[in-house]
Amino acid sequence: MTSNSMTANSNSENGLLEVEVVYASPDRQRLIGLRVPLGATALEAVQRSGILQEFPEIDIEKASFGIFSKLLDGRGNPTAAEYVLQPRDRVEIYRPLLIDPMQARLRRAAKAKKA
Repeated sequence: MTSNSMTANSNSENGLLEVEVVYASPDRQRLIGLRVPLGATALEAVQRSGILQEFPEIDIEKASFGIFSKLLDGRGNPTAAEYVLQPRDRVEIYRPLLIDPMQARLRRAAKAKKA
């Protein structure tokens, strides 16, 4: 058994899981490591992490969440309020898109065509 798995096991035995919550604004990124109780959800980890106080622009009601790039959307995957965390999960908070990707491509193509 490696030291990493021993740490995970000892924390699980204490009823805690080590997880991370991450968010990136246009200006800065933040990764917060924390311990949460067994059975905690992704949404609970976000609330416990303190990241909402650091980034008041995060609207927890409208934000999208994921675990290692897998969207927690309630459509084939659980929602952030339903997803029960596993050891070493990384909860990602996604910013809303400012422009539809298709519209952005069309604008770039039109601009390139003019040039």
